[in-house]
Amino acid sequence: MMNIWAVANQKGGVGKTTTAVTLAGLLAGQEYRVLLVDMDPHGSLTTYFGNDPDSVESSVYDLFHNDDLNIQSLIRKTNIEHLSILPASTALATLDRQLATQQGKGLVIKRCLRQVDDDYDYVLLDCPPMLGVLMVNALAACDYLIIPVQTEFLALKGLERMIHTIAMINHARKNPLPYLIVPTLFDRRTRASLRSLQVLQQQYPRELWDDIIPVDTQFREASQSGVPASYKAPKSHGVLAYTVLLDTLCGVRASELTMAAG
Repeated sequence: MMNIWAVANQKGGVGKTTTAVTLAGLLAGQEYRVLLVDMDPHGSLTTYFGNDPDSVESSVYDLFHNDDLNIQSLIRKTNIEHLSILPASTALATLDRQLATQQGKGLVIKRCLRQVDDDYDYVLLDCPPMLGVLMVNALAACDYLIIPVQTEFLALKGLERMIHTIAMINHARKNPLPYLIVPTLFDRRTRASLRSLQVLQQQYPRELWDDIIPVDTQFREASQSGVPASYKAPKSHGVLAYTVLLDTLCGVRASELTMAAG
C-alpha cells in the first residue's frame, strides 16, 4: 500500500524541502521506492536534483491541463537509487488564475497518483507556502501531513494559518487528516528558539513531535551536492534527528493500519 505524505506550512523558509528530501533519502536508503513530487512554483526540490524549474519541459503543471496524461511520463530518476522526482515548473504560479472558473481541480493529484499505486512505497509532496489549488490538491491526496515549523515567532503565525486550513479541508474529507508538527531549525543557544519551542509545547501538546530538528550546516552542504543529507553526512546531528522522526512517522502509520485492521 502506497503511503502519501504531504510536507506543508503556510510560511516559507521553515524547512519543508529539507524535510521532504531528507526523509525521502532515508527511505530510499532502506530500499523503499520513493517518489518526490514538487508542488511549489519556486521549484526548490526540482532545483535540488539538478533540474531548472524555469525550463523543465514536463512537470506537475501538465497534470492540470491534460486529463489523459500518464503521470509516469513526467517522472524522472534522480542520482539516488530508488528515488524519483516529479518536477515543478514556474508555470505552477499561474494555476490559481487559470483554474479559477473550473470545477473538480482539487483532486487532480489524488487521481493521478492512483496510476502509480503499485510503483512506489512512499510519495512525499513538497507543498507551496500559500493556500491555493496546489496545497488543496496535496492535502486531499495525502494520508498524513507533516508540518515543519521553524522555532521562531513569525513561523508560529504560519502554523496558525495552517491549522485553520486543515480544519477547512477536513470538511471535505471522509476522515480527518492526521498531522504532526515538527520543530525545525532549532538552536538551543538562542532564547528565541527556546521560547518558541515552549509556546509550541503549550499550544499543541498532542500534535507536536516530542523532539526537534536542529540547525545543521550539513543540510546546505548536501543541497549543493544535489544529494540527500543522509548520503552526504549520515552521522550528522540533523540526519540523526530526521532518522528519529522517520521512526516516529512509520510507527504512527503502523498503529493506524493496525487500528484499521481491527
